[in-house]
Amino acid sequence: MVFPFKSAPHDPDRAQLRRVGDLVRARLDADPAAYRLPVDEVEIYAVADFLSGSDCTRLIAMIDQVARPSPTYNNNADGGRTSYTGDCDRDDPFIARLERRIDDLLGIDQAFGETLQGQRYTPGQEFRHHCDYFKVGDAYWDEEVRRGGQRTWTAMGYLNAVEAGGATAFSRISLEVPPQPGVLLVWNNLTRDGRPNPRTIHAGLPVVRGVKYVLTKWYRARRWV
Repeated sequence: MVFPFKSAPHDPDRAQLRRVGDLVRARLDADPAAYRLPVDEVEIYAVADFLSGSDCTRLIAMIDQVARPSPTYNNNADGGRTSYTGDCDRDDPFIARLERRIDDLLGIDQAFGETLQGQRYTPGQEFRHHCDYFKVGDAYWDEEVRRGGQRTWTAMGYLNAVEAGGATAFSRISLEVPPQPGVLLVWNNLTRDGRPNPRTIHAGLPVVRGVKYVLTKWYRARRWV
């Protein structure tokens, strides 16, 4: 009996993903404000004072207005994401300027960026280990291909100091980044050849004391819709 061959799922944007990685890498490496963290397996950069104190205060107020229980692709069946999140208003001039600043930092067309989101974590809340890239072939994959394809880079800004806990932990590269107000953390979710990089798995560790506020923006291989 001859069984039909079923090919492995393939990302149609692989070449574009490589190009985006090369473009952003070169831009950040040439930017004196962007510090590349000394890890080999993941491309991670930090930009200090990207957000001013007044930026952070304004964003925190905006997050409080739109925060709702954070969604996941599995409807949070495992209880792994207990924070609150909300989309920022892209028609707000302040948000539009901020998104453009992040776009310009990375050198990515604004059409490729998802809507800026804000997250709030209170004591005990967390986002357990996960990856920002999409798993090719999972149930949601065909829909995400239509909506702009694979995620490329993540930009995450810390808006306040946390009394205890709340670090961003990249467990496979033994890296923990504590919340530092105004810092923008940027990383490539893919390898240099445009494939998902499992070493980018990370967690928002539980807040122990205080409240943690962050903003997050993801980019896609193509125009996001």
